[in-house]
Amino acid sequence: MTDAFLPFDELLETVEQRRFDRPPAVVANAHVTGLGVARALATHDVPVIALDRSGDGVAPRSDAVTLAGEVTYPLDDSDGFREDVERLADALDHDPVAFGCMDEWALAFAQEEPAGVRLPFADYEVIDGVLDKYALYERAERLDVPYPETHFLEETDPAEATAALEFPFVVKPARKRRFEEAIGTNVLEVADEAEFMDIVELADEEEMRIMAQEKVDKATGQDRSFASYVRPDNGDTLGVVGNARVRYPTGYGTSCVVDRVDEPVIEERATTMLDDADYYGISESEFVYDTDREEYVLLDINTRPWKWIGMPVAAGANLPMAAYADAVGTETVHTGPLDTRWVYLPDYLRLNFEDPTFEDVLAPREWETLLSGAFHSGQGLTTGVYLPSDPGPAYALLETEFAEREYYCAC
Repeated sequence: MTDAFLPFDELLETVEQRRFDRPPAVVANAHVTGLGVARALATHDVPVIALDRSGDGVAPRSDAVTLAGEVTYPLDDSDGFREDVERLADALDHDPVAFGCMDEWALAFAQEEPAGVRLPFADYEVIDGVLDKYALYERAERLDVPYPETHFLEETDPAEATAALEFPFVVKPARKRRFEEAIGTNVLEVADEAEFMDIVELADEEEMRIMAQEKVDKATGQDRSFASYVRPDNGDTLGVVGNARVRYPTGYGTSCVVDRVDEPVIEERATTMLDDADYYGISESEFVYDTDREEYVLLDINTRPWKWIGMPVAAGANLPMAAYADAVGTETVHTGPLDTRWVYLPDYLRLNFEDPTFEDVLAPREWETLLSGAFHSGQGLTTGVYLPSDPGPAYALLETEFAEREYYCAC
């Protein structure tokens, strides 16, 4: 475990004094997703340098992280981010492998292409064509992959969109992060025309492209995602399908219980989209079951690791290690697929306490396995942060719960 989250100059000085026997992984940001990536790599003795704009994330406290420190936030200064990463890479005796764990970090690595850094994913133009929802849904239309009825407001008058859709419907951005910073969420449900026009006017002011989309009548607990790594040389795909059994908050919340399931149609549709885009690297393709259409519809594709990246790892598909191995030219062995349940306890406990109608999906045996810590040495159950053999991240999370400070991103 790293002793501290270091200012960049101190991090650079520390790196210059260290020697690594293999290329380190550079993981940004350093919260729940970054922790999942770090733990996946540490099982193969890969050294991990965690980067972020603040030290309030959980990953720096982990035994899986070798060093952690500050780096210029790419949305504030993309040139500064590139320069920091290049200086860090130059101080190492191996070219590091980069993992961006939120859109802005993944896009910054891809767009800035810092010298001396290995990027285990497709180039910026390819990623942009997947992350941008205008391009994503246009591709889905061409490939006959079902998706919700969507009206792009660069092409459609807002009045036409309201005439075509029934309230309530949802408003989404073409690109998540700027919208999320301005609005506080990446999906906004509007109940009437006044609410809709307010967000249209705000988007115009902020020069953000948005779309109006039907509110899918989705089956609760039936969300599906294809978690995958596509190899750059031959397009071979390693992946599993996850079922977001429980979300918090319910509806548009983040996953807090995810099960591995067999769902060939999800894998086939996701692979079709990724192949057409020429994408390689780690990704999550998100679908929900539309009860009106009686089929799964595509919502999003994330071209990066995500919050429950630990589930495919526990299921025998170590996606971060597969990406790292290809980047440095080594081989790695994967097992599975294995039946696995991933739990993010902070959100799951909140849901149980706050909603008296919610029915606990964990069996008594699973609670006992979690509380005893025995799940870590067994198979079939894993967690997002809590791990008795690596308690630092869980303590860091408790600090944010009990103190008057909060990490800036939930994942």
